[in-house]
Amino acid sequence: MKRELGIYLTLGVAAVVGAWVLFVGLPQWYAEPTGEEGAAPTGMTADGEFVEATLFYISDDGMQLVGFERRLKREPSLAEQARRVVEAQLAEPPPPLLSPIPRGTRLNGLYLTDRGEAFVDLSEEVTLAHSGGSLEELFTVYAVVNAVTTNLPTISAVQILVNGTEVDTLVGHVDLQNPLAGNMRLVADPDAEPALEGDTVPLATTPTTTS
Repeated sequence: MKRELGIYLTLGVAAVVGAWVLFVGLPQWYAEPTGEEGAAPTGMTADGEFVEATLFYISDDGMQLVGFERRLKREPSLAEQARRVVEAQLAEPPPPLLSPIPRGTRLNGLYLTDRGEAFVDLSEEVTLAHSGGSLEELFTVYAVVNAVTTNLPTISAVQILVNGTEVDTLVGHVDLQNPLAGNMRLVADPDAEPALEGDTVPLATTPTTTS
C-alpha cells in the first residue's frame, strides 16, 4: 500500500513539473498575446467593424515609399490584427501604386513576444521572386516592418523569417538577423513642399479604401 502511494505521489509531481515546462518554460515568442475583446489595438482608429491602417507602396519615381490609408477589418487581438495588416501589405495595391513585395509572397505565420517584437514568417517567393536591387530590398523589408510598427505601436520591432527560418538577408543587402525598428526615412513626406517643374513628384497619399 505504501509503495503504491509513493508511486502515485511520484507521478503527481512529474505531472505538475511537466505542465509547468509546457505552459511556462517554453520560449515566450511562441505566445500570441491578445487584446481586449472587441477593442481596436493601440494606435489604430476604430470605426465600427473597421480600423484605419497605413500601408506602404513604391512611389511613381521608384525612389521612395509612400503611405496609403486603408480600412481593414477590426480583429479581437493584437496578433490577429497584426496578421490582418501584414496580409493587406502583401496583397496587390490598387493602381497606379506599385507593391514593394515580390508577387506571390504569402504570410505563413506571425508570432509576438512579450518584449514587443513580431516575427513575420513569409513564403520563399519573397526571395526567389525578388528583383535583387539594394533599394528594392530596403523597400520590401521596411514596407513590412513599417506597416506593423506604424499601425501597432505596442510592437517595437519586426524580424522577417522565410519559410519558418531565420535568414541573413533576402537578397544580400539588408541584415535580417535581428528584429528591426521602423524606418520612416524611406517614406515620402506627404506635407513636403511641391517639387519644382521638371522634378519627379512622389505619389501623394491616396483616398481610403476598404479591405
